[in-house]
Amino acid sequence: MTKRGYHHGNLRQALVDASLALIEAKGPTGFTLSEAAREAGVTPAAVYRHFAGREDLIAEAARQGYEIFGDLLDYAYDEGRPSTLAAFEKVGRAYLAFARRYPGHYVAMFESGISIQRDPGLNAAATRTLGVLEQAAAGLAQRLPEGRRPPPQMVSAHIWAMSHGVVELFARGSPGTKSPFPPEDLLETGIGIYLRGLGLLGPDA
Repeated sequence: MTKRGYHHGNLRQALVDASLALIEAKGPTGFTLSEAAREAGVTPAAVYRHFAGREDLIAEAARQGYEIFGDLLDYAYDEGRPSTLAAFEKVGRAYLAFARRYPGHYVAMFESGISIQRDPGLNAAATRTLGVLEQAAAGLAQRLPEGRRPPPQMVSAHIWAMSHGVVELFARGSPGTKSPFPPEDLLETGIGIYLRGLGLLGPDA
């Protein structure tokens, strides 16, 4: 593993970057604060100027991940409009792209056991990210009569779960789970079937 080091005044971010490299290599519980310090090129004592422990360090990596993730989803949704299906497809593809491009952040966010309630900053970043999907779902619901509109929180949770499942099973190289179809195609068809089942898309949309 390459030693990263840091520039004066940026120790906090250097430690986060070090933790991301270690998370990718060893998982969220496979390294110590001393290893993160060594990777960043500082003494273990220096870590405690910024983080109380390993979980605080991972929580900051997760917070930054949610910030990046939220920006990607927001951009993807805006790029896909005015077609509702295209917007949701782009959001799903952004989910897959994020997991591939930012594996350390992804693991910190979803596989570390760190609760998004751990601190206000992490909670705000995660809530904002989920809000992108809820906003999209609320826009979709306008296609139906008021009494038949599904709760946006439910729709966004289902889309999130579907995207997460495709990532976990077919987009991260899990042993024994190879699909004959590309992950993007699995997610695209799954979203289409789901939205049509709710009556949110017509058969030709």
